[in-house]
Amino acid sequence: MAKRKNILFLFADDMKYSTVSALGNPEIKTPNLDELARNGTSFVNAHIPGGTFAAVCMPSRAMLNTGRSLFHLNHFGESIPEEHALLGETFLRGGYNCFGTGKWHNCTRSYARSFNSGAEIFFGGMYDHWKVPVYSFDESKEYPNRFPDVMNPAYDNFVVPRTYDHINGGTHSTDLFAGAACDYLRNYDSDKPFYMYVAYMAPHDPRSMPQKFIDMYDLNDISLPPNFYEEHPFDFGISDVRDERLLPVPRDREAVKREIRDYYAMISHLDSTVGDIIETLKETGMYDDTIILFSADNGLAVGEHGLLGKQNTYEHSIKVPFIISGPGIPKNETRDNYIYLFDIFPTLCDYAGLPVPESVEGISFKAAIEDKEARTRECIYAVFADKVRSVKDYEYKLIEYKCGDMRRTQLFCIKEDPYEQCDLFWNEEYQPIVARLRKRLREEADKWDDLSSEEGQNFWLEYKRVKEEVWCY
Repeated sequence: MAKRKNILFLFADDMKYSTVSALGNPEIKTPNLDELARNGTSFVNAHIPGGTFAAVCMPSRAMLNTGRSLFHLNHFGESIPEEHALLGETFLRGGYNCFGTGKWHNCTRSYARSFNSGAEIFFGGMYDHWKVPVYSFDESKEYPNRFPDVMNPAYDNFVVPRTYDHINGGTHSTDLFAGAACDYLRNYDSDKPFYMYVAYMAPHDPRSMPQKFIDMYDLNDISLPPNFYEEHPFDFGISDVRDERLLPVPRDREAVKREIRDYYAMISHLDSTVGDIIETLKETGMYDDTIILFSADNGLAVGEHGLLGKQNTYEHSIKVPFIISGPGIPKNETRDNYIYLFDIFPTLCDYAGLPVPESVEGISFKAAIEDKEARTRECIYAVFADKVRSVKDYEYKLIEYKCGDMRRTQLFCIKEDPYEQCDLFWNEEYQPIVARLRKRLREEADKWDDLSSEEGQNFWLEYKRVKEEVWCY
C-alpha cells in the first residue's frame, strides 16, 4: 500500500472568501496563497451554515473538527462529547502523528483527544495578538485553565502558560503559531505521516500587525465594496453585538477604508507565514508528500451592507476561502460546487484511506476535487441565532428575518448579483421563486433539526407572515 500523505491544515480566523488575490481581489497582496491556488484546486463556494450565537467561530470550529452539523453540536460547540469523533483523533487512530497549534475554541478535553503533540496552544476566542496567553503541549493532557486571563488582577492565582514571558517579548500570534509549526517540521523524525493543524487568530480584530504589512497598502488605493452602505437598511437585532460596535453608525467611508486596509494587512502578514511554513516543508523534503489545505472559520462584512461582523447570512459572512493543494490534486483549477466546512472531515478521511466515523454528518467532496462537473450539495442552508434563516440554490437566495415584531424577506439572484444589492422580493414576477424557496427553507430546517432547537423554535414558531405588511427601506 502506498504511503499515506501528510496533511497540513492552515486555518484563518474571520477571513472572508474574497480576500485572496489570485481568486479575484486585485487590491490584496497574498503571494503565497496565490501560489497555493495555482498549485491546487480552489472552491469558490465554501460555506459555513452560520452560527447559533454571536461568537460564530465557536460552532464553526466545532463543526469542522467533528464533521457534525450546526444543530447537532453540544452547547454551541463549547465542548465536544466523547461520542463525537474528532478529526485529529480519527487520524491518530489511523496511524498519524497529530500536531496542533494556535486557537482551540472547543474545550481542553477535545484538544487533548485530537493531538499527540503541540505547542503555543490558545484556549480561547479573541485576544490581544501581541499578548495572547498560550500553553505548551501537556503530555498528561491536563490544562488547568481554559481561558488564562493575563489581564485579571487575580492572575497570579492561575497557572501561568509557559510562554507568557516569551509573549511579553512581543511575538505576534501569527508568528508565534507559524513558528511552532516550522519548528515541528524541522524536528520531525518519525516514519509515520503527520496531520498538522495550524489555527491562526488572524485576521480577527483587534487588527494589529508588524508595521511593514501596513506599509504595503496606500489608503488611497483601497476601494469600498460595491455594497457599502452607511447603515444596514433595517434593524434585525444585531446592533449591540460587539463586532457592530467597532465603528459608529452611520459608517464613515474613510473609517471603513481604514478597517479594510488593516484587515488586508493582517491577511498579508498571515500570508507571509504561510510561505514560511511551505518553505520549511520544502527544506525538509516533505513538500511533495503533503496535502495542504487553507480555509477560515467564517467570513466578515467589514463594511458590506452597512455591517462589520459575521452575525448574518449574507455571502460575505457565510462564505470562506478554501484551497487544497498537493499530490493528486488538480493544479490551478477552481470549483463552484457547494461545500460546508464540516464536509472537510470525511473528505480528508477519503484521501487518507481512513473509515469515516459514524458520528460524522458531512459529505465528502473528493469527487468534486477530481471532477469539476461533480455536485455534492444542491443548496446551502444558513442561520444566525433566532433572527435569520436563509437558503440558496445556484441561482437565487432567500433570506428571512424575525426580530421582535419585525418580519422581513429578501430575495437575491446571486448568479447575477453576487454582492446582494438588488432585492427582488418586492417584484411580483419573482413571487413563484419566493414560494419555492420558502418551501425549501422549511424542508431544510426540518432536515437540520432546526425546528426542534431552542433558536429554531424562537424563530419558526413565532414566524407568521401577513401579506398586508408593507416594509420600506
